[in-house]
Amino acid sequence: MTAIRIGIVMDPVESITPYKDSSLAMMLAAQKKGWQLHYIQQNGLYIEDNRLKVEFKPIKVFDDNQHWFETGELTSTDSTELDVILMRIDPPFDMEYIYTTYLLEMAEKQGCLIVNKPASLRDANEKLFATHFPQCCTDVLVSRNPDKLRSFVDKFQDVILKPLDGMGGQSIFRVNPNDANLSVILETMVNFGQHTVMAQKFIPEITQGDKRILMVNGEAIPYTLARIPAKDETRGNIAAGGTGKAMAITKREQWIANQVGPTLKKMGILFAGLDVIGDYLTEINVTSPTCIREIDAQFNLDIAAQLMDCIEKIKC
Repeated sequence: MTAIRIGIVMDPVESITPYKDSSLAMMLAAQKKGWQLHYIQQNGLYIEDNRLKVEFKPIKVFDDNQHWFETGELTSTDSTELDVILMRIDPPFDMEYIYTTYLLEMAEKQGCLIVNKPASLRDANEKLFATHFPQCCTDVLVSRNPDKLRSFVDKFQDVILKPLDGMGGQSIFRVNPNDANLSVILETMVNFGQHTVMAQKFIPEITQGDKRILMVNGEAIPYTLARIPAKDETRGNIAAGGTGKAMAITKREQWIANQVGPTLKKMGILFAGLDVIGDYLTEINVTSPTCIREIDAQFNLDIAAQLMDCIEKIKC
């Protein structure tokens, strides 16, 4: 069988943190299978002569925190020369991100498998998508009306406010009705009615961790990463100073995964991360989910290899 030709659209490879980078884990797993790796940056996708073209560098990767990659010369090819493209650009989910999904959709129409499906990347906002599964969620309000948001805070007393386009715990506020800064927080977040915000009832079990459940083709990995907040912090995100502790998935977490999994599979979302606090689903990450390497390291797994096995079955 001819080796699969796989491209990975990602942020600059030289800027990643190798020991915890899920994109590197995916490249290592693909390379182990003997697949041909093509490193692509976002500006390397373009349309010419009504075809999607790709500028890439051939890349070799190493499980080495000091020397994790070597690249060849920049080359241009038609997207039909690639079998698979992994879309691993980090948010912000801005118009350039959306334009990239349109370009990748052209490659998809030309026979390339895109992981995750471009249309689903556009459809599944990581905050709003969770509300498609109300049986899994705590009380939520989504609005850009500051009066409605204030009423929600008054009703539930202890509330998390988050922008719909944030990542890594950025711009998340925990508020209560007596917060002296509540008015200015609301004004700033909704930008006087121009930006939509999600309000969630505070879940005190955050002290036990913001759990990440990784999903491969709609099935949950049986271990989660509990991202435990730093002292005097309400955000468990690793980027916000949280620490990660891997543990076996609970019955409730498996139930949540079972609720969401069939929809992910139907939408062509081969790799996703469900965020769960206590008994509640809070977000569904589909753009560039992380935490592969932390769970792998603590339970001697190879989650990326499971993803590559899934891709191989689809392509072959």
